[in-house]
Amino acid sequence: MRAPILLLLSSLLCAAPAAAAFNPFETAGIDRKSDAQVPLAIPFIDQHGAPATLAGIAHDRPILLVPLLHKCPNICGVTLSGLMEAIRVQDYKPGRDFEIIAFSIDPKEVPQDARDSLADLQRRYPALSASVHALTGSRKNIAAVTDALGYRYGWDDAIGQYAHIAATAVLTADGRLSRWLYGLQPAPEDLALALTEAGRGRIGTWGDQLLLLCYHYDPVTGRYSPIIWTALRLAGVATAGIMLGGLGLALLRERRGRKERGDA
Repeated sequence: MRAPILLLLSSLLCAAPAAAAFNPFETAGIDRKSDAQVPLAIPFIDQHGAPATLAGIAHDRPILLVPLLHKCPNICGVTLSGLMEAIRVQDYKPGRDFEIIAFSIDPKEVPQDARDSLADLQRRYPALSASVHALTGSRKNIAAVTDALGYRYGWDDAIGQYAHIAATAVLTADGRLSRWLYGLQPAPEDLALALTEAGRGRIGTWGDQLLLLCYHYDPVTGRYSPIIWTALRLAGVATAGIMLGGLGLALLRERRGRKERGDA
């Protein structure tokens, strides 16, 4: 009797790992942490092998921080290229108005990996890529930044890769999370609005600041949506209602006037 019981327990233990298979859709994601404070003084290593901190890179400017893998076989290079395309067609300039950080989430990566990842980017975007800071760091220090951002990722043993989300964190100069821009290539207008907002009046014209009043940010899509059109539609409906009401009142008064004149 004991042997069958032991055999059953053994089979259950062997089946447990299969039941708890890695699920990238549950592991990878972004938890909403509005205005979260990212630690800026934690040490990292840049692509040149020099010590670097987020604060030292920021120089009192907003930061576009892209969590990625420098040795990524999939979409990380596409994400950086998409960001370059969005930057290229809007007015803010990296190194002058904001900083770009390609932030490795793999503690095994080294500065050479960071340099290699930037090499192809430099061939396609020589002017813009010169302003990209590529960082590597220890597991503890990487986690301190990603945990603060609410950025979740995990290692999949089955394919030997990290599961992670393609997104760009927009940080204020003092390290607070302003917005997330999701996807491989943010819309240029969303990028410009996010930088304007993160700049808190320090970058952008008065018109740029005013434009923020006409847009609202949707944290689900990571996009800015124009609320000015909603306001105009509501104003149009209200105007039409007032005109119809005025017309109805005028007709009612005219009808009453006719009755009074007829009675007379």
